Amino acid sequence: MVGPDAWEPPVGSWASSAARRRNMQAIRSRDTTPERLIRRLVHANGLRYRVAARPLPDLRRTADMVFRPARVAVFIDGCYWHGCPQHYVPPKTNPGYWSDKVARNIARDRDTDQRLTKAGWTVLRFWEHEPPEHCAAHITDEVERRRSTIQREKPCS
Repeated sequence: MVGPDAWEPPVGSWASSAARRRNMQAIRSRDTTPERLIRRLVHANGLRYRVAARPLPDLRRTADMVFRPARVAVFIDGCYWHGCPQHYVPPKTNPGYWSDKVARNIARDRDTDQRLTKAGWTVLRFWEHEPPEHCAAHITDEVERRRSTIQREKPCS
């Protein structure tokens, strides 16, 4: 017999148990440790940026870091949620739901990349397992390169 405090997932639910549901709900979508480390290093390099912002106002997707004038959008992707070819392990519980979810995330990532590129943005994607120093250096180089390109294209007054 099930007590009044026992939780059972509804039929077709994504959660296999109350504990799993709490665990999955606690996963952060922003301000993860890799994001914070990379942001700290980029900031130390003298760059300023928007956090968890929409690069394009009509696109309902946010980048982890946005450099508007340089038109650079940075995404730090989690290995599980974005299907890292090196670290993604298919789930054993409710595999159909979670594998489909990750596949949709990957498709949305590619669509986001295409839309931003078409709008003239540079998209930088890093995996959470990449060294933060490498990511920060790449971001800094790209933003500075884009800024210098923008400066050259501006007409003299």
